[in-house]
Amino acid sequence: MSRGKVRHMFAGGNTSLGFYSFFHNILPLNDAQRIFIIKGGPGTGKSHFMEYIAKEMNEKGYDVEYMHCSSDPDSLDGVVLPQIGIALVDGTAPHIVDPKIPGAVDEIINLGDYWNDDGISKHRDKIHAISEEISMTFARAYRYLKAAASIYEDTSVIFDMAQDTGKINTIANDIEKTLMNGIDVSEKEGKQRNMFASAITPDGLKNHLDTVLMNSKVYVLKCEEGRSSERILNRIKKAAIERGLDVECFYCALNPTKLEHIIIPELTVSFTTSNFYHNLDADIYMTLDLNEYADKNILEKYNEVIQYNRKEFDAILQRAVYTLSRAKSLHSELESYYVPNMDFEAVQVCRNVIIERILNYTQ
Repeated sequence: MSRGKVRHMFAGGNTSLGFYSFFHNILPLNDAQRIFIIKGGPGTGKSHFMEYIAKEMNEKGYDVEYMHCSSDPDSLDGVVLPQIGIALVDGTAPHIVDPKIPGAVDEIINLGDYWNDDGISKHRDKIHAISEEISMTFARAYRYLKAAASIYEDTSVIFDMAQDTGKINTIANDIEKTLMNGIDVSEKEGKQRNMFASAITPDGLKNHLDTVLMNSKVYVLKCEEGRSSERILNRIKKAAIERGLDVECFYCALNPTKLEHIIIPELTVSFTTSNFYHNLDADIYMTLDLNEYADKNILEKYNEVIQYNRKEFDAILQRAVYTLSRAKSLHSELESYYVPNMDFEAVQVCRNVIIERILNYTQ
């Protein structure tokens, strides 16, 4: 039996607006057979629990979506088995998830049932102190990201001023006509699923565009600072949804309200924004360089501002990354009080029971 397909993405992110969650989009309740919400403290094995199950199901031929943790990209915040409507989700802070339809669709798996209360309790003061320090450190990182976003926005204003908006609208209109040719507006709108393809992490900027956009005809929109690509993407997204087509939307890791990539699965078409901070290293159907439609005189006039902003933006962004790495180190210290007090053999038994239950849903 061949393995299923694999995609990697982020359901939450460290952004200029703080921690930003798309966890409600991991698997909509209407599409779910079962959602397992995993609770437990740091170091209790939540990520490994999900990863093991995902690998088992992938080896059995099922597609898997891995939701990585933006604060530790080697760990998982969730796993989706889209073909059978199953999801496993880390339900702990900062992305607290609780059952919406308890027992009927979603349920809690509490790995805290398998820890030694007495062994953990004796470290209460240290655990509390480290937890407080982690919260302060994340808050500092988010202030840096907010500052970086403000500088980036200043540069974007210049690029938007220089951009030939009429030409961008014409490009968007041409793409819309080509894609939607013969597809009528539907009485039932398509669904929109929001996620992150990239994240600002303790290890720097990470993206999974190569797996997110796989198996689709990829259009690349080359766009430096500014919102030209977003203008096109929003128009295509709106046209698709009006015609009953589902759209996967992936937002900016720094500004989670800014659309950067979309996929229209039914048309096997995707659009990705390419800039200094993320570009696709994969097969490309067409590249549209939106930078060609900027007034070079305006950009030259403000070149000193642009270069200064870029330098300061990168410096503050790197400071935010450093601060996130400090938070990650503190979290590892916190885990050290839980790991020795976990009964991982019992966790393994629980995990195997869940695998059997998931397999029952495939029948």
